[in-house]
Amino acid sequence: MTQTAIACTVMRGGTSKGLYFLARDLPADIAVRDAVLLAAIGSPDPRQIDGMGGAHPLTSKIAVVGPPTCSDADVDYLFLQAVVDEPRIDAGQNCGNLLAGVGPFAIEQGLVEAREGVTEVRIHMVNTGAMALAAIQTPGGVVTYDGSTRIDGVPGTAAPIPTDFLDVAGSSCGALLPTGAARDEIDGIALTAIDNGMPVVVLRAADFGKTGYETPEALEADDELRARIEAIRLRIGPRMNLGEVSMKTVPKMCLVAPARAGGAICTRSFIPHRVHEAIGVLGAVSVATACVTPGSVAAEVAGIQDVETVRDLEIEHPTGVFTVAMGVSLEDGAIKVGRSALVRTARKLMSGEVYVPARVWAGP
Repeated sequence: MTQTAIACTVMRGGTSKGLYFLARDLPADIAVRDAVLLAAIGSPDPRQIDGMGGAHPLTSKIAVVGPPTCSDADVDYLFLQAVVDEPRIDAGQNCGNLLAGVGPFAIEQGLVEAREGVTEVRIHMVNTGAMALAAIQTPGGVVTYDGSTRIDGVPGTAAPIPTDFLDVAGSSCGALLPTGAARDEIDGIALTAIDNGMPVVVLRAADFGKTGYETPEALEADDELRARIEAIRLRIGPRMNLGEVSMKTVPKMCLVAPARAGGAICTRSFIPHRVHEAIGVLGAVSVATACVTPGSVAAEVAGIQDVETVRDLEIEHPTGVFTVAMGVSLEDGAIKVGRSALVRTARKLMSGEVYVPARVWAGP
């Protein structure tokens, strides 16, 4: 035997795509597990030609799903980011896009019993310990992927997957505003560091001589811009309680500009070295939260007056708009997040076995 077969499902979750595994089918040893996943994805290689990855961070993702390790969840979900051009698996963040596929996957794998009509799945996001509640369409007790819901960045329509994020504020950094302030300054650039499910640093595009409406390709081609943003990221990371972040995929860096399509704000998101063709789910939640945080860079750009009346915020991105349902209040001038929710879709693309060299792992 020269190769090891591992049960695997390939799914589109939101605007990302990844490999979904049952935890029991992967090695228990983390170093061996990561080697197996790198082999399955095909990293490190810019094309990932010898694996299942799509040569981009958004298509080099992994979801590991298993029985819950906490009493108030139905399943555990561990998100792992395979770095395209490095032999590295990063477990330092959640992924709200791949999260959309976790409920359907868990039901079809028998981890959660389907109900008639809609099945709610409480998902423990292992990376940060936060919880999400996803509602999966299950007419006749069977997961359906067909529907009329459209999300920007994905062709066609699919069944809606409404998802509420429960108590995610500060889940990675320990506080919604991890530096203790709504606004900080590094190298003369004003910024807001925020964590409502994803550590994000919000900066005005204009402060870098940009409109904020450039294409992702144009921003990626600007080496000077990328160097300036990375320098700020390396300095703000420790202040966000993330430690030294040069080898981490957080915090994300988000340039913002006034909305130009009727939304609340326009975004260009560095994740952290490539520019997102849209914006990550939890990244959008954090940016939306910044828009209603008094004194933040995003609030200044968005110009929202009465934050406690805000219900839906449309976050513009390069391929459309992302609507985040918000419920916030002010307590002694500080923002308190009561609700963060949104709608994603997912689709199962393939189910079968992925093969890795037996020299990497010979199996259980």
